[in-house]
Amino acid sequence: MAGERILVVDDDERLREVVVQYLRSEGYVTSEAGDGQSALDAWRNESPDLIVLDWMLPRLSGLDVARQIRQSGGTPIVMLTARAEEPDKLLGLELGADDYLTKPFSLRELGARIRAVLRRSGSPPTEPEILALGDLTMNLAAHTVLRGGEELALTPTEFKLLSMLARSPNRVFSRLQLMEGAIGDYYEGYERTIDSHISHLRKKLGGESLIQTVHGTGYKLVPPRG
Repeated sequence: MAGERILVVDDDERLREVVVQYLRSEGYVTSEAGDGQSALDAWRNESPDLIVLDWMLPRLSGLDVARQIRQSGGTPIVMLTARAEEPDKLLGLELGADDYLTKPFSLRELGARIRAVLRRSGSPPTEPEILALGDLTMNLAAHTVLRGGEELALTPTEFKLLSMLARSPNRVFSRLQLMEGAIGDYYEGYERTIDSHISHLRKKLGGESLIQTVHGTGYKLVPPRG
């Protein structure tokens, strides 16, 4: 995985330096920013493969940065924060974070989270693979989703969840199955975070509801009409 470009955003200069040095020792190419606006500028100019993003930032908060990035792209985000409460974690995930790490954290754990996120948002298969279900079309090679001919901007986690469900329409997946398949072995959050991702995905899909809740079990995708 060496060579991926990672943007590290934190207003704590010492912490930022430690993270950058560690990531460089792991073979990543790094850049850094100390506030939200600088982070957006660096994201636009450098097109990083992943962003390590602090929640509390001057000029523009990490949540605002994540929200703006999600409006126009799917760059993976690992969010750093001192907020440990579950509602705060869910809010971060709702606004586009692919994973969440509470301060203080170990550098090895951060590295594991980064590898897991990069792995599930990594290189597409060499041969195009298309899933067509009614007015929903997924290009698994290009990582694009069309609903009614309109392209949807999904995060890597949302794309992985939808592809899991779409590959096996009408199959019921438990929250644990979805969490392990879409979020990865290194994720240590709650199964309830899947509910947050599914809710966000449903909003983006719009129109006729495709993802149905199977109470007491999990979720399934019912192919759309048309």
